[in-house]
Amino acid sequence: MKYKIIPVTPFQQNCTLLWCEETMKAAVIDPGGDLDQILAAAKQAGVTIEKILLTHAHIDHAGGTAELSRKLSLPIEGPQKEDQFWIDGLPAQSKEYGFPLAEKFTPSRWLNQNDTVTVGNLTLEVRHTPGHTPGHVIFFHPESKLAIVGDVLFQGSIGRTDFPRGDHATLINAIREQLWPLGNDVAFIPGHGPMSTFGQERKSNPFVHD
Repeated sequence: MKYKIIPVTPFQQNCTLLWCEETMKAAVIDPGGDLDQILAAAKQAGVTIEKILLTHAHIDHAGGTAELSRKLSLPIEGPQKEDQFWIDGLPAQSKEYGFPLAEKFTPSRWLNQNDTVTVGNLTLEVRHTPGHTPGHVIFFHPESKLAIVGDVLFQGSIGRTDFPRGDHATLINAIREQLWPLGNDVAFIPGHGPMSTFGQERKSNPFVHD
C-alpha cells in the first residue's frame, strides 16, 4: 500500500490519496476541496481513482465529494449514517466558512462498525468513532499498521466536540476503545497536522494519555 497526503482547503485538511501497488487502483479519502491538486497527485502517481472514502461530513473533509464523484463517476463510501444531517448542511457550511458552494449528496454506501472497504486488492477495516461528529469513522490497514483517523485524534490533541451532536466523553471513549486496541505501533494520518503513532499519543497527548 502507498499513500500521499494532500493538504486541501484553507483549513489545510489532510486529504489522503491511498492506492494498491498491485492494481494501481486508488481511493481519495476526505476530498474537502482543491480537486485540481488531488487529480494532479493521482496523475503523478500513475493511479486510477476508483472510489471516495469519507471519515465524516464536515465541509473541509467532504466539500469536494459531490463534484469529484460526478466528474469521475465514483462511488462514495462512508461515513456512518448519523452524519446525514452534516451532508444535508454542506451548502450552508460552505457559506458559513467562505468555501466554494458544496453540494449535498447521498453516499453509495453508509459504513458501520466492523465493515470493510476495498481499494484494489487492499482491505481496510472500518471503526465507528463518534464524538467529533456522530457518524465519524476511521479506516485501518492492519498489514501496514496505518490508520486514517479524520478529526478523532491529532498529534498532541483531539477533535473538537463543540459542534452539533459532538460529545467529549463519547470521543474519549471512541479513542480508547476503537483506536488504542489496534496497537501502539500503528501510525496514523490525522485530519490536520503531522502524523504520529497511537503509542506516542498514549504517552504524551494531554487529552488521552494513559
